Amino acid sequence: MATKTKEANETATDPQGSEKEELKVNERKWGKELVAAGWTLLPNVLVTRQKVLGLDPVDMNILLHILSYWWEPGDLPFPSKVTIADAIGRTPRTVQRRIEKMEKHQLIKRVARNGSSRGTQTNKYDLTGLIEAARPYAVEHLQEREEREKGKAKTVHRKGRARVRPREDV
Repeated sequence: MATKTKEANETATDPQGSEKEELKVNERKWGKELVAAGWTLLPNVLVTRQKVLGLDPVDMNILLHILSYWWEPGDLPFPSKVTIADAIGRTPRTVQRRIEKMEKHQLIKRVARNGSSRGTQTNKYDLTGLIEAARPYAVEHLQEREEREKGKAKTVHRKGRARVRPREDV
């Protein structure tokens, strides 16, 4: 499993600003034991836009498992279908069919690994297609966020003293 604990486990000070009780953000949410056991980075867009990306809950579970083995950008993950199947409570054949479906939709690409002494090994999984498919939704989300923030800024400028004076001739 991906065991990344130090680099992205950002720190924050307690609400009073005292540095004596510096707490790690992820540890405050999940607890030290869960963070120390490993974690997986997942862009929110994959969760919020899974339906439009053509991913059902089983596909997402398979992807989550594959992602948990992806530690470095240049090193593709390569968990076995049996390992994935055991972890998510499905058969290896179901995992294989789902990966084939995601590959057909160009979300994932299987890359064969052949070892000289061991013969065929587990496939590597290239997620470039998924990243490219999700990118427009991330851009859209960022644009929506920017528009909301602009709207908030306009609201802030309108707060304060009323600009309309009550009519006195009523």
